[in-house]
Amino acid sequence: MNLAVRIGARIRALSGWRRLGLAFAMGALSALAFTPPEIFPLLLLGYGALVLLIDGADAGPRPVRRAAAAGWAFCFGQFLVGLHWIGFAFLVDPSNHLWQMPFAVTALPAGLALYGALACGLAAYFWQNGPARLFVFAVFMAGGEWLRGHLFTGFPWNLSAYGWGASLALLQSVSLMGSYGLSFLTILLGASLAELAARRWKATTALVLVFAGLWTFGVYRLATTPLASVRGVVLRLVQPDIPQKEKFVRSLMLRNWRRLVELSIRPPDKALGPPTHIVWPEAATGFAVARSAGALDQIALFTMRGQTLLTGSVRVEATPEGRAWYNSLYLFGPHGALPLVYDKFHLVPFGEYVPYAQTLAKIGITQVTTGEGASAGDHPHVLAVPGAPDVTPLICYEVIFPHDVTDPGAPRPGWFVNVTDDSWFGPWAGPRQHFLTARVRAIEEGLPIARAANTGISAVIDGNGRVRASLPLGAMGVVDARLPRALAPTPYARFGDLVFLLFLAIGALCVFVLGRKPGGAPAPRN
Repeated sequence: MNLAVRIGARIRALSGWRRLGLAFAMGALSALAFTPPEIFPLLLLGYGALVLLIDGADAGPRPVRRAAAAGWAFCFGQFLVGLHWIGFAFLVDPSNHLWQMPFAVTALPAGLALYGALACGLAAYFWQNGPARLFVFAVFMAGGEWLRGHLFTGFPWNLSAYGWGASLALLQSVSLMGSYGLSFLTILLGASLAELAARRWKATTALVLVFAGLWTFGVYRLATTPLASVRGVVLRLVQPDIPQKEKFVRSLMLRNWRRLVELSIRPPDKALGPPTHIVWPEAATGFAVARSAGALDQIALFTMRGQTLLTGSVRVEATPEGRAWYNSLYLFGPHGALPLVYDKFHLVPFGEYVPYAQTLAKIGITQVTTGEGASAGDHPHVLAVPGAPDVTPLICYEVIFPHDVTDPGAPRPGWFVNVTDDSWFGPWAGPRQHFLTARVRAIEEGLPIARAANTGISAVIDGNGRVRASLPLGAMGVVDARLPRALAPTPYARFGDLVFLLFLAIGALCVFVLGRKPGGAPAPRN
């Protein structure tokens, strides 16, 4: 305990570049809590150190400015390390885009870190002594994560809740409170470690008990939820493992198409029987499948035994201005029956479209992918699937948005199909982080996900986030599995972020109560 006191005193006393340097270093270390390598204590230690840095800022001149700078440095370090995989996208066409990589891999983390600066600056403005400051910190940091997930189309990647990726049992709590609710409690637990530097342990002990309760709930939920499957549905997820550099090369498109077809008609798993529903990845064909008569004929042939094909593909539509293209999913019924179509509505900034394109073009920044920007669909859809429960498609990036994966005005689907192409983002961290996010969405909604990825990770995930069958990164093949049965609607599926908002309200109330002296006057600030 004396060691904690000495460390706390040293951190509070830091100033100038040393304060910012430690904030950056702790943020960078905290990113190692995310997958991979999922060292979750580092996230908690990072938040504890940031509280101590704000303590030190509060004790000197211009506390708001100093705290905001520390918050920005912390989040910049966290996003710089956690999102380093973005640089791989610039290696797909290095002759045109390599020069942009240093700017992009630093500019995005620097911009996202502004949410941390805002949160810590506001926290410093309302700072209190003792345990009350823990709630101040948690309210504004968790609120900053929520804003990051919603403003400017949102980017809720590596939320604090995902720091628990190593514990499927603990992640079950998102079925109750969602990712933002678990983020709030995670930030509060990490912040409470700062109390140990003042020989106060009650807040940390109480929060450890809360998380022990959440873990126990998760263990119980996993143990008591049956591994039921939808009768008569056998999925085949096709993972062609086509490098991004080869996917849109005209001379290789026939080879790529044959690979998709050959994988789709492979002999079935004898224990499961022939697949009834085949899923190809995002933009699997490399061309607009609906405009190719030959491709449509082949789809009719290999679905002639009653199979259904769901595939990602570009969709091109004539407009008065010329043409528009969409990142779409086609659902072909048996015998290649007239397809249903879903258009992606959450587009990737700087990948599928460029925000403020004209302004950025003047300074030489263009989109990561080549060609014209995509057009957006309207909202999540529910598609009727022959021989299976209704499905909601999620194309790539769309799966990262909590409580924005279903249409509240439509009947609840029986499953999600998530088609994606993570080959843009390298062979390591990016695809794994994306895969964990998909598992969390399944837990939140209580709905299974069939995930077909071009280069992996393809998997069938049940409503508890358990992986029923999968194919790893960098492998070519298929995943054959039964479709898990949907669970009953979870509290989060019914009420969304209501629990998170209650946490914010309770946190604000605790600040008011704990931040007052017994006589009723506000507690003095340091």
